[in-house]
Amino acid sequence: MSNVFIAFQKNEETRAIVAAILADNPHAVVNDQPAMVKIDAPQRMVIRKSTIEDEIGREFDLQEMHINLITLTGNIDETEDEFTLSWGH
Repeated sequence: MSNVFIAFQKNEETRAIVAAILADNPHAVVNDQPAMVKIDAPQRMVIRKSTIEDEIGREFDLQEMHINLITLTGNIDETEDEFTLSWGH
């Protein structure tokens, strides 16, 4: 089974995003580095706008994630409400 991952610059803005990803993906593993945070998950990871909004306490456009995004791997399926990384179906 292959992992998907996403990595962000480590800063105050991404803290809520990372917390939301972990809330929605309990199988995910965090690799916390001094300047970045990388989140790995087996096969699939779903990032939900609603969960980020709950964490951040305001409306959130998923496009805002791209500001602090370093890299990712997996096939991307993006809507206004979810950003999904996956391998396979």
